[in-house]
Amino acid sequence: MLRKDMERTFVVDRRQFIAAALGIPAAAIGGFPAAGATMTYDAAVTTSRAPLQAVPRDRELVRFATLAVNSHNTQPWVFSAHGNEITIAPDFSRRCPAVDPDDHHLFVSLGCAAENLILAASTLGWRADPVIDGDRIVITLEETPPAASALAAAIPVRQCTRATFDGRPAPPETLRRLENACREPDVTTILLTEHAAIAKVADYVIEGNAAQMRDGAFMRELVNWIRFNETEALASMDGLFSPASGNLSLPSWLARPLMKLVFTESGENKKYREQLVGSAGVVVLAANRSDTPRWIAVGRACQRFGLQATALGLKYAFVNQPVEVAALRPQFAASLGLGERRPDIVMRFGYGPDLPKSLRRPPELVMRS
Repeated sequence: MLRKDMERTFVVDRRQFIAAALGIPAAAIGGFPAAGATMTYDAAVTTSRAPLQAVPRDRELVRFATLAVNSHNTQPWVFSAHGNEITIAPDFSRRCPAVDPDDHHLFVSLGCAAENLILAASTLGWRADPVIDGDRIVITLEETPPAASALAAAIPVRQCTRATFDGRPAPPETLRRLENACREPDVTTILLTEHAAIAKVADYVIEGNAAQMRDGAFMRELVNWIRFNETEALASMDGLFSPASGNLSLPSWLARPLMKLVFTESGENKKYREQLVGSAGVVVLAANRSDTPRWIAVGRACQRFGLQATALGLKYAFVNQPVEVAALRPQFAASLGLGERRPDIVMRFGYGPDLPKSLRRPPELVMRS
């Protein structure tokens, strides 16, 4: 019982910790307990996903932006705000060179964050106009009547659910709305719902997964970003929280050696096959060119898909192995009729259970002056 309590509770004055890291007064940091208070994992999730407030505007918009999906939950972004302009820039210290050597996923993640910020700004009465400036996204805010939306309401609820779905098909109207949510200039959406088409995708996912699990650099990077229990997750506020994938919360000293025994190529391949068979469909996003602006555009479409799925009561998860393994990518593209174009993102969706949500670093840790 004592060990369980230790794993579920992280006692720390997080305001003092963050303030010391930033060199600012602790009183300037909100959203965390005072000295001596107890921060539980659930409390941290509730804090980061609290309803959007009108003030402080920039902090709130950044908080909602950070709830976007991002590769390995590395949160590879830095925000700055000046007047009515918010800039999102890459944080290359959080890149994943093994799984994402050309920073494709990193810039897709920035696009996801931008879409969240744009949707959140609209609900507060600000029209957000994004412009790509090199590797940055510069978003200019202009006052406008507030406009609530189902997608914006889904931002604090959305999560990637790495569980097996129940196999129910999605109604035609649901599929239409999912496809419409992905509409973005220069981005193609391929929606697959036939069993044979999904099984074909599963073949590529399994082939890619096998290649990744045999890649020592990939596995070291993956394990480095796994947070095996609540204490680890609370200490970093990032990474892949193990229970969010349906696994038990275990002490690191037990989970790391145990992982080598239970996290096997055959076991993972079997799991992916079952997960895809139980999905209502698969969506693939592909830009018409491979460059930073198009990857950001893919991210915006990807984020809207996840939010629309959430608003419709669906769950979804990424199965990006066929696009992450460079040697496999052209074959996968050819199977989809994409020709020379690069498939950017692969997601499965369906009806499934809620799982614990992952954490995000507070705005004070991702905003720079």
